[in-house]
Amino acid sequence: MQAVGHAPVASPPLRASAKLAYGLGDFGFGLSWNMVGAFLLFFYTDVALLPAAAVGTLLLISRLADAAVDPLIGMMVDRTRSATGRARPWFRLGAIPFGLLCVATFWSPPGGEAIRLVWAVVTFGVLGLLFSVVNIPYGALLPMMTNRHDERLSLGSLRAAGTAISVIVATAATMPLVGLFGGGDQRRGFLLVAVLFGLATTLTTLNLLRCPEQVHAADPPSRQRLWPQVRAMVANRAWYTVFLFALLNFVRFGALLAITPFFAIHVLGQPWMISILLPAVSGTLLIGSMLAPAYFRRWGMRRGNLIALGAALPLFALLPLAEGSISLFLTLYLAGSVLLSITMTAIFAMAAEAIDHHETLTGTRNEGLLSSGISLSTKIGMAIGGALVAYGLAAVGYAPGTVGAGVVAGMRWLYYAPILTCLVAQMAVIARYPDIRRAG
Repeated sequence: MQAVGHAPVASPPLRASAKLAYGLGDFGFGLSWNMVGAFLLFFYTDVALLPAAAVGTLLLISRLADAAVDPLIGMMVDRTRSATGRARPWFRLGAIPFGLLCVATFWSPPGGEAIRLVWAVVTFGVLGLLFSVVNIPYGALLPMMTNRHDERLSLGSLRAAGTAISVIVATAATMPLVGLFGGGDQRRGFLLVAVLFGLATTLTTLNLLRCPEQVHAADPPSRQRLWPQVRAMVANRAWYTVFLFALLNFVRFGALLAITPFFAIHVLGQPWMISILLPAVSGTLLIGSMLAPAYFRRWGMRRGNLIALGAALPLFALLPLAEGSISLFLTLYLAGSVLLSITMTAIFAMAAEAIDHHETLTGTRNEGLLSSGISLSTKIGMAIGGALVAYGLAAVGYAPGTVGAGVVAGMRWLYYAPILTCLVAQMAVIARYPDIRRAG
């Protein structure tokens, strides 16, 4: 580890195979996690036949309780020392259990509503915990692999591309595959799709063992307590800005994933648009990941995000006026999604910058703890977004097969309000991001 305030020596260049393995990590996680984010609410309400209000409580409490352990897992990553590194042992530990729980989450046991609800609580709660076991080390791995700014932008873009492809596959293919595998039985169809995606998640997680750890920290501070580390983390303006920015991003993302199937079916009256709108929520990250490195080199993190968000806001604000024209609606939606994909790509690179800045401020890197904070923002944001939609559906009286005009109007508000509110809030937050002198 370099002394506080000293510029670190540039790490060796990464091989293309290591970069690809890193990008494929988020492809694997995304297959299962985006299937959960996009279709679990629909699965619980329309297939497992659980009440929407109960599902909202489940989504909120399970994710918040699970998120509470993230800092502990982050500290455990920071303290890990093994022949294979600090992050990589966790992939071997969590890969298979995470894949299995993805399958269990989309299985609804026979029996009454209470039995199905208990099963949902247990499986979804454990799934979130296992997601932390593999995803927090994955986030910590990026700054461990290299301290070169261009390579970090490249890794962040590859991660975003992996996310984008997984979203496209998970959201566009899930319902057709459910129909293909289930033959009219959605319970069987969802289960078999979960088996397929869970297997892919396990294999790509194990493939992360190919990623080298080249930026090393000092020996673990065995007597350092959690609270002083958390206090130092929160005092890092770069970190808490990224945290709030990511939190708002995933509130919007979680709400949009959850409400889109209902919006396409009942508001637009076009069920086929599920396979277009959902992939575009972050599937446009594939485009954004290609544009982001040159874009942020030109404009910088703070100004670049402000420009992209400011351009996306009026596009999404015009969507309610374009519902009568599907082509215009999709044009506005896709253009806005591309702009937002650039800002989502920036989260990964800003998180790595915040870790470097933390070392400058404190003399310790704490990649695991700081990455766990970004994972925390993801989970809290998704929890709030998903629960907001579930509670909203319950409030407007949604029930499968009985959708009146009042319910449709409520779905429209649940679709547009989180998008516009979060975009404005993200602009206010990113304006506080500090100008960090980057090493390497």
